[in-house]
Formats: sequence, C-alpha cells, structure tokens
Amino acid sequence: MQTNATYTSLVAVGDSFTEGMSDRLPDGSYRGWADLLAARMAARTPGFRYANLAVRGKLIGQIVAEQVDVAVAMQPDVITLVGGLNDTLRPKCDMVRVRSLLEEAVERLAPACKQLVLMRSPGRQGPVLERFRPRMEELFTCVDDLASRHGALVVDLYGAQSLGDPRMWDVDRLHLTGEGHRRVAEAVWQALGHAAEDTEWRTPMAPSAPPGWAARRTADVRFARQYLLPWIGRRLTGRSSGDGRLPKRPELLPYEEYRGPVE
Repeated sequence: MQTNATYTSLVAVGDSFTEGMSDRLPDGSYRGWADLLAARMAARTPGFRYANLAVRGKLIGQIVAEQVDVAVAMQPDVITLVGGLNDTLRPKCDMVRVRSLLEEAVERLAPACKQLVLMRSPGRQGPVLERFRPRMEELFTCVDDLASRHGALVVDLYGAQSLGDPRMWDVDRLHLTGEGHRRVAEAVWQALGHAAEDTEWRTPMAPSAPPGWAARRTADVRFARQYLLPWIGRRLTGRSSGDGRLPKRPELLPYEEYRGPVE
C-alpha cells in the first residue's frame, strides 16, 4: 500500500451499497460512502474525476455485463468493486457461478487501474445474517483470494463490530445509515494510504437501552409491509429495484457534489 498516495480519478462499481442507499440527502437523492470518499479525494487533488456506475439490486452477473467494461474503458487510478452479496441473499444461489463471475470482474478490472479495491461487506447483526452467513463468508474467502492474486486491497467491513450494530442500518435492514456510510468512507480512505481522519471508525456505538416489546413489534410490522413483502414480490416475479435505472454518475468527470433527481 502506498502511503499518502495521490490518485486523480475514482470509478465505483457495484450495487445499492455503492450507489449509496440509504444515505439520503435532503432533496431525496442518495449520497453514500463512494461519494463521501470522492469528496475527500477531490479536496486534495485538483481536477479529480469521479464516476459511480453502481445500481441498486444488481447481481454479480449484471455488474459484470453492464459495468465492468465501462469502468475498464475509463482507465481510472482507483476502481472499487463490491458485488455478489445480492446473489447470496437469493433463496437459490449458485456460489460456483458467483465466484466465477467475481473472478472475471477482478481479472478485467485489476489491469485497468492503478489500484483495485475490494471489500468484505458489512453484515447487520440478527437472524438474517446468521441464515446467510455461510454464503457470505464463502464470498469473502473468494474476495481475499482474488485480492492476493491480483494486488487488490481488501477493506474488511465484515470484521468491524461497529458496522454490525443494528443502529447503523436503515429501517429496511439492508442498507447502512448515513453514519454507517461515513465509517465505510473512512475505512476505504485509510486503506488507500491516507492519514486517518477518524481513528475510531471501528469503535462500536455507546450502548443504549433496547426498545420495548411494543416498539419492536411496530418496527417489525413496518419493515414487513414496506420492505420485506415488496422484496419477496420482486423475487417471485423476477423483477429488481434497479430495473430501468441508470447510474447516477455514468461518466468520469471532474468531481462535484452530486445532486441527482429526487428518488
């Protein structure tokens, strides 16, 4: 890892995690860790360029088919790739295919940039994580192996206790809050060799009194009605939340604070 490295461009590839859900801005658009990271990098490098190709709901095959060649053509200094987790959350998941596609993505992206960044994605504590933990850990083992073979950095968010705290996750229980995204940006910033701005990003939040039974049940009902049932409906009909959606920053252009359309 190069200490105090100077990078002039960044391209982010992936799904909703990299798109920025659920770090919602006042105008209703999403920001997220990749935008926060780009802002920091731009502040120290005049003319810094940034593209974010990530789209919510994308499976690793879609990421490879729709984003990888675009990122390769841009030839940026840094590419971040986070993908495959949506696949592991499907009832039926061919992990052999997922690993193969992830390997294909890394083999194509690594030579196209100065530094490829991969991640072990964070996991929210709770029964959902426990159910899918074996698949997730199989995916992360693949990430570690690919990184060692292709000189990529791995940012270990899965091992960060702070990011497992349910308070770091939005009410949909699938996406980080703004504070969670801020900590991810800090983790990647440090992994790229920059001096820490927050040395405590891994530190868990202070304990708080757990919500009462009624509050938990109310939250469960809201979660099921607003998020779980629509998610199941999309799975049953073969639809995705990202169908027809374009990347929010599809071109590698000089950085500016993103202000996209209201969601």
